[in-house]
Amino acid sequence: MADEKEAEPIQKVEVKAAADTYNPRRDDTASKIIVNSDELKRYGDTSIGDALKRVPGVTVGAGGRDIRMRGLGSGYTQILLNGERVPPGFNIETVAPDSIERIEVLRSASAEFSTQSIAGTINIVLKKAVKTAQREFKFGVGRSSEMTNPTGNLVMSDRDGNFSYSVNMRGSRFEFDRNSFTDEESFAPSGAPTMRRRMNVFDRGHARALELSPRLNWNLENGDTLTSQSFFNQNIFKSTIDRGFEGDAPFYDGVHVVNQNKTSFMRSDLNWVHRFGEGAKLDATVGGNRLRSKGQWYETDARNGVDALQHDVFSGVREWGVSSTGKYSAPLGAEHALALGWDVGFTDRDDWRNQRDLKLDTGARDPRDEGYQSSVRRSALYAQDEWSLSKQWSVYMGLRWEGMETRSSGAGFAPVRNRSSVWSPLAQTLYKLPNGKDQLRAALTRTYKAPNAGNLSARRFTATNNSKLETDWIGNPNLKPELATGLDAAYEHYWAEGALFSVAAAARRINNFTRRTVREDESGRWVTTMMNNGRADVRSLDVEVKFPLKAVMDDAPGVDVRASVSRNWSQVRSVPGPHNRLDQQVPLSAVLGADYKTPDGAWSLGGSFNFRGAGLVRMGDEQYDWSTVSRQLDAYVAWKIDPKTQLRLSAWNLMARDSVSRSTFRNAQDGVSSTASTTPGVRNIRLQLEMRF
Repeated sequence: MADEKEAEPIQKVEVKAAADTYNPRRDDTASKIIVNSDELKRYGDTSIGDALKRVPGVTVGAGGRDIRMRGLGSGYTQILLNGERVPPGFNIETVAPDSIERIEVLRSASAEFSTQSIAGTINIVLKKAVKTAQREFKFGVGRSSEMTNPTGNLVMSDRDGNFSYSVNMRGSRFEFDRNSFTDEESFAPSGAPTMRRRMNVFDRGHARALELSPRLNWNLENGDTLTSQSFFNQNIFKSTIDRGFEGDAPFYDGVHVVNQNKTSFMRSDLNWVHRFGEGAKLDATVGGNRLRSKGQWYETDARNGVDALQHDVFSGVREWGVSSTGKYSAPLGAEHALALGWDVGFTDRDDWRNQRDLKLDTGARDPRDEGYQSSVRRSALYAQDEWSLSKQWSVYMGLRWEGMETRSSGAGFAPVRNRSSVWSPLAQTLYKLPNGKDQLRAALTRTYKAPNAGNLSARRFTATNNSKLETDWIGNPNLKPELATGLDAAYEHYWAEGALFSVAAAARRINNFTRRTVREDESGRWVTTMMNNGRADVRSLDVEVKFPLKAVMDDAPGVDVRASVSRNWSQVRSVPGPHNRLDQQVPLSAVLGADYKTPDGAWSLGGSFNFRGAGLVRMGDEQYDWSTVSRQLDAYVAWKIDPKTQLRLSAWNLMARDSVSRSTFRNAQDGVSSTASTTPGVRNIRLQLEMRF
């Protein structure tokens, strides 16, 4: 009998903590996708754009700057840093992934954040808590036929009793030598060609970036916590640009530019969390930010090989702002979680530009000094309640009021004062079916998009070779916020550990839709401006599946599979069809990827294929835009040399496909004019050493 008992297999019991079983995507009433720091480390992401390319329904343009949800750009997607809107001109690609705790992708609006989120919200949350001491250093070099990009990153953190700290330092240099070309052509109404030329652009230079993000944490004796978090970023950019023409040259047929710019950005926040009795809590933050930028632009325009016009431009931006956010939350019984909060802020911006134009043939000088000042006052109050009707059914209700006042003044235009306010009622619900695997979501929201200060001012920017295709720019002080009523619905199926299948649909009706218009002014110059123009309707459908291969195959290797497809539609009512969708909307995007790790964990590798559709868009009665589809193949392999050292090789854009975009004007009186810009595709590789000590 004893031998039989010894032969019996030992039953393995795995106990998980409550924090480990909580899944915000599955359990929160508000629909959200979380990209945590572990995932950022797993893929070795060097930028936020790298991480977001894998998120269903999110598309990322070249350089990571053009981040869109539901295929909508132009400010419809809200980007937040620690819950605060990032200032104009700040590039979130400069935020190091090692300083990020998580990235929250919210498909539907919630009252806690600004409802300037017609397409959705992406909230980048920097690290706060320090659990254990950490020393980590990373150094990598990226290389392509156009650029070299060395980057170093150092993370240090530790704790001593109730005090903890963390410091993240990052430095990088980006050297580039690239070229592109643009083809312009015109045809008479009869179809006969009237102009054809190619502009070749050669751009070379370098950029340097330095980032420092320290944070200090205190756990006070009464249970309160105090956190100081700062973020400092400095970028220096220098480039030389040469533009030349083949074929029918414009009036100025040669352009030589020397450009340099230095930008510094700093933000500092102080957060206090005080806990009351019976689960109540006050979470308050006060902070400030400052941005300074100085630029020099030296441009020489030539005619028939002879220098004819010299532009010397000295410009600068000074912006500072203060803000305060807070939330008081308290449970009401066992079913309700009530929260009340505020969000107020003030931003002041001073934008100056001193331009000296010199006609080299006559010696005539034309000084064009400009000053531009703007300020934004914003305030918001909100209330929200998450109500658990049962273990399967929860409901979220929220109401937010946001008000904004924008003032701008400067040389050459009358002072502008613009006020707007929006009430945003919000409702979301989550119902978990009794089988424990399926659940349904629905949301009804009211969101908006406020015009930025630059679009409101009547300040004018001129084009050297002014035409329909190269226009001046001027703002519109009469712009109103775009208002959107949205409906979301989703079905989610969790059929195994780490396995998910979901289908999400959404619709938005946008009133006061803002679009670009091109017109000829009284002086005969072509001008682009923005104007409110009726209604637009947007619809989207997202399908996602991800699972470990072991969920469908016994004894399968450690492979994780992920795939998603997003289809987007839109229609601008004031523009005649067909193809009258929103400006630059991505109609179709898809991601297919797989990742593998060896049983001993020494090697991991993976890859993903991203597809982004494009095509024809009708911008107005006479204007059409067209662009090629994007296909991008990325891959990585990582070797864990020892428990503290890892070597990673990454490659992206392996297909190296060229990108082409075209803008066309067509009418019966003038015929057809078009311009097509081509950016060559290049392959990129990166080798990175990661060390902990």
